[in-house]
Amino acid sequence: MPSQREIRRRIGSVKNIRQITRAMQFVAASKLKRAQDATLASRPYGHSIDEVIADLASVLGEEGHPLLRSPESGAPRTIVLFTTDRGLAGALNSNLIRFALKELETAGAGSTIITIGKKGRDALARGGYEISAAFPGYGDKPTFGDVTALVSLLVGDFLSGRSAGVTLIHPAFISTLTQRPEAVQLLPIKASADTAGIPGNQFLFEPDPAAVLEALLPRYVATRIFQGVLETTACEQSSRMVAMKNATENAGDLISDLTLTYNKVRQSNITREMIEIASGASAN
Repeated sequence: MPSQREIRRRIGSVKNIRQITRAMQFVAASKLKRAQDATLASRPYGHSIDEVIADLASVLGEEGHPLLRSPESGAPRTIVLFTTDRGLAGALNSNLIRFALKELETAGAGSTIITIGKKGRDALARGGYEISAAFPGYGDKPTFGDVTALVSLLVGDFLSGRSAGVTLIHPAFISTLTQRPEAVQLLPIKASADTAGIPGNQFLFEPDPAAVLEALLPRYVATRIFQGVLETTACEQSSRMVAMKNATENAGDLISDLTLTYNKVRQSNITREMIEIASGASAN
């Protein structure tokens, strides 16, 4: 059984850890509100541009633009994995990595993977997977301009034929306690399933659908990627807040258990000393 000194030292160490986890919980909670508001505010714009692009794709058809052509079966694709730079975010990163590996198994031979965030890059590198490009995370306050380099890379690979499709894998912010990995097809662009009234009956495009599509495509691709970045940021802060809250509560429980053990050891030592004193007195 450990000594009283060892137990006191361990109690002190756990108390220090509890102070750190409580501070991290409060910091994550303060950042979560801003990240959640940014994510929810960006969704209506993303949905609207999705609808416009899908309607344009329905008008033009696959021959209207290279980004509309359907990939051949089994053709190599590009998978973009969004993770965080820092740990202590619960099971967020591990769930995303497992989801991405399953998606990679179903992709065509020669498919490549691009990572955003150090956790995904490091995990895939340890697993022996080849990463075609790696980008660091965009921090707690990402901006729209941060994704410009990634947009150019993805569009360039698709237009050159090196990639037959692009799939984004990122967490979806459902609530503070729920984050779900999801796969979103970025390229090629899917045409709208509801084409009623689209071909010239209700929508008029000026100067023409192809020119409008050409102007909107860079904004569309950047918007979808930036939405993934915002979702990841909100999920990271939410997962870290919950993980640190659980760690703080567990530290409190451990301190209670150690305190109880300390009192038992202390009582045992007092009893032993009293017995030794009584035995010595009887011997005299």
